[in-house]
Amino acid sequence: MKPLFAALALALASGPALAADADSASSHPFSIRDLVMMDRVGDPQLSPDGRYALFSVRATDYTANKGVTSLYVLDLNKPPQPVKVVDKGSSARWAPDGKSIYYTAPKDGTAQVWHRAFDADASGKGLSLTVRTGEAVTDGPLDVNAFKLSPDGSKLLLSYDVFTDCADLACTKERLDGREKDKASGVVYDKLFVRHWDTWSDGRRSQLYIADAGSASQPVLLSRGIDGDVPSKPFGGDDEFSFSPDGQTVFFDARIAGKTEPWSTNFDIFSVPADGSATPKNLTAANPAWDANPLVSPDGKTLFYTAMKEPGSEADRFGIMAMDLASGATREIDPSWDRSAGALQVSADGKTLYTTTDDNGQHPLFAIDVATGKATMLVTDGSVGAFSAGASKFLLTRDDLKRPADLYTADLKGKGLKQITHYNAKRLKGAQMGDFEFFTFKGWNNETVQGYVVKPVGFKRGKTYPVAFIIHGGPQGAMTNSWSYRWNAQTYAGQGFAVVTVNFHGSTGYGQAFTDSISGDWGGKPLDDLKAGWSSALSKYAFLDGDRACALGASYGGFMVYWMAGNWNQPWKCFVDHDGVFDARAMYYETEELWFEEKENGGTQYDHPENYERFNPVNHVKDWRVPMLVIHGGKDFRIPDTQGLGAFTALQRRDIPSQFLHFPDENHWVLKPQNSVQWHETVNAWLKEWTAPKAK
Repeated sequence: MKPLFAALALALASGPALAADADSASSHPFSIRDLVMMDRVGDPQLSPDGRYALFSVRATDYTANKGVTSLYVLDLNKPPQPVKVVDKGSSARWAPDGKSIYYTAPKDGTAQVWHRAFDADASGKGLSLTVRTGEAVTDGPLDVNAFKLSPDGSKLLLSYDVFTDCADLACTKERLDGREKDKASGVVYDKLFVRHWDTWSDGRRSQLYIADAGSASQPVLLSRGIDGDVPSKPFGGDDEFSFSPDGQTVFFDARIAGKTEPWSTNFDIFSVPADGSATPKNLTAANPAWDANPLVSPDGKTLFYTAMKEPGSEADRFGIMAMDLASGATREIDPSWDRSAGALQVSADGKTLYTTTDDNGQHPLFAIDVATGKATMLVTDGSVGAFSAGASKFLLTRDDLKRPADLYTADLKGKGLKQITHYNAKRLKGAQMGDFEFFTFKGWNNETVQGYVVKPVGFKRGKTYPVAFIIHGGPQGAMTNSWSYRWNAQTYAGQGFAVVTVNFHGSTGYGQAFTDSISGDWGGKPLDDLKAGWSSALSKYAFLDGDRACALGASYGGFMVYWMAGNWNQPWKCFVDHDGVFDARAMYYETEELWFEEKENGGTQYDHPENYERFNPVNHVKDWRVPMLVIHGGKDFRIPDTQGLGAFTALQRRDIPSQFLHFPDENHWVLKPQNSVQWHETVNAWLKEWTAPKAK
């Protein structure tokens, strides 16, 4: 799960000339071309015997304007040499015997689950790894959203988008086909969501089914009577449903929609017999806040899950809970650990839970002792993106501000960390990057705040450089020691800019009180921190040219750019705003997830209009003076593009130098490679225009 604005504003990036020579090792400043053409390693899955690493690699087909994901297996007992085993597929999982995999891939225009078996190698003690086409085990008329294999490998949990009044999948397909043929295009809605993230509602729900793994042609509905999505939309995955160890019970989380869905974060954990013989039972009805990520202990006696305590909040701390399945009694395992847990994995003996979370500018892997709640950091100094816990080792992805993700192994205490893949090695060898350093300073209320500075490529002591001052989104997010395909500091360093960023009050990884402190105070404490951080960076790093600096931000960072335009515009030569909130009052009525607006502003706009006006950028347009580039996506339903249009209108009417870049086919992010090329070219040109040295 991610906070409302936690996703920053763009994804892939590239440069204008993208020839096949993407692996060139010739020395050059890191560029957008380097970023877009990098292979993305992800979804690590350790085989049951711990010998093989299964993972995905996404490459960019720039001509086709999309990413292409393939599946690889690496024998950890041999010299590292990944073998592609599925040409185009994703979401791969090992069968319990470790001799085959299940994955999703297209078939006849729909996403289906496939099975791919491995032969024994020549020794008879390992697997023969070759590229080979698998066999489709689902053949339904609809896309499979997500799946999970039962512990014995005999069953598959399957998620499909269906009309809940339909008796089977074919009914949903027939209804969709009928709509396509209908000449009338109008749709009548009688409740929200009318649209969510980047999609207009068509009345379907993601529902959970079960089927035989060998032949899934007649799936059985498990989420009967659940007016909600399993997994949740728009970002839910297979961490939201699971089997009991004996395969007899299925657990999942869901938010009952009704007419309160846009202002409710009340997800609950449900259990249901795996044969579908009964309707789901709500296990966490007593908690009106968010319960998520159900996981049963190996002995089948305890349900582990994560839970918030504050209704209506998406950025409350996720504590780790344990429920005795016999009695229903619950306890919080980690009440004294002031971090918000991610999805969970459990050790083979059930005594330890593993999770990742933001922590002081890093995103480490932690072990949580089930008995005591003690949290132990296992892998840090960067970001652990995903991991798979085996009987004796971890398989994980790790990245940082100078390196994209690769696969690593470590023992269960985090020792012996070893990099086992080296994707992008040639690109990294040829691309020069800027060194970085974290710094701290006294921010609002004299409290310690952290940020980091990235030096430009080609840095020389004694010289000064223009600055890109980047403001993160969320606002309950953070700029961490991690690699990004959205706001990547190295793309600015490669253009000759120094980068400064601040994890202001409201950021994650510094304790829940620090995170909560931004609610109701969007333009207060964070602005104090940004001012103090900028002043501290200028005094600490002599190479920063404070007279040649531009501020950039997306989502909440975009709100802050608009707010700074009227309340702190003195230091800046230009602004860049992507998908920002320009008019807080209109935002309440235009966005979809109302719980966020109501939490951040202390209630509805009509009950508390003064709260929405307190930090409303539109009220300060008369003080705008700095040139601004405004960017917005036409399919952004989180912060609709009317917000960007309003800001551009204000800039033009005030005769302030400005540009408006609109992507009709993008949402809150910019996902298409060639759109990202245009994004970066436009942003870089804007920064260079306004930070160019003055003629003498």
